[in-house]
Amino acid sequence: MTRKLRCNAIALGVAVALALTGCSGSDKPADSSADSKGLEKTTIKVGALPVPDAVSLYLANEKGFFKEEGLTVNPVIITGGAAALPQIESGALDISMTNYVSTFLAVSTGKKIKLIADCYQAGPNTFNIMVPGDSPLKTVADLKGKTVLVNNLHNISTLAVATQLKVAGLKETDVKFAEKPLPEMGAAIKSGQGEAGLLTEPFITATQSASGFRKLADTMTGQMENFPIAGWMATEEWSSKYPKTLAAFQRAISKAQQLASSDRKQIETMLPKYTKIDAKTASVITLGTYPSELNADRLQKVADLMLEYGYLKGAIDVKSVIAAPSSS
Repeated sequence: MTRKLRCNAIALGVAVALALTGCSGSDKPADSSADSKGLEKTTIKVGALPVPDAVSLYLANEKGFFKEEGLTVNPVIITGGAAALPQIESGALDISMTNYVSTFLAVSTGKKIKLIADCYQAGPNTFNIMVPGDSPLKTVADLKGKTVLVNNLHNISTLAVATQLKVAGLKETDVKFAEKPLPEMGAAIKSGQGEAGLLTEPFITATQSASGFRKLADTMTGQMENFPIAGWMATEEWSSKYPKTLAAFQRAISKAQQLASSDRKQIETMLPKYTKIDAKTASVITLGTYPSELNADRLQKVADLMLEYGYLKGAIDVKSVIAAPSSS
């Protein structure tokens, strides 16, 4: 699909503020009794961002994959993987979506976390440095001395930009990073709060369509090609206490990931149900991929890159962070 067709497919007033629409968590207490499948816990709360990355959670609910495993899963909106960590530590959430950079940063400080399932891997043009159409900036090298807006400092966004700066002969300190929520980033750039921003979908498509923004660089190239983005986490304590419940979740989410990977229409149908991405936008946004298994070698790439760019003070063996998959 050409860029022109892509942009014409989206209404000028495309909603860019993602919000949960009817999928908030239930206040129903978790059921600790064993069911016919022998689960230690049959009702769980799972934190998720209302973004395309988390589509398999909602697919698994709608298609009955969790129900087949004897699980009732209540999605709960979160603001980010790092923000969800205290909630899984307190027990407010059983499981949560997390980005891998936040996870390994937390592990490096001694947090006892287990990655239990994969969620999302970046593809081309899913994490782009965007600028207004009339910006004088033409290359990444032109960012020297400029302000780049990111949704979180010292996280995957800044790491992604840093890899592109390196290719251009610059260092991370050659630009100023400032935080701005993704829904507000386009307007912030237009008002002069920054010269560029690291945007993900659907905000890439929205700013192109509504504001005439253009891509300065695709950060998911070079060192970050096919970069693992997000997964599902639980505490070590929870994983040990509820192994059968964990295994049931792993099986159901893996099945949903396979469905998402094999049939984009399933994703397009689901997105309007738990985000404000309308059906027309869902049909044209650029998506990454949905791996059905955690792969230590792929995730080691994240930790190694974080070490290279100074995000970690010491190496992390990713295998030690991954919960063993169910053998049943």
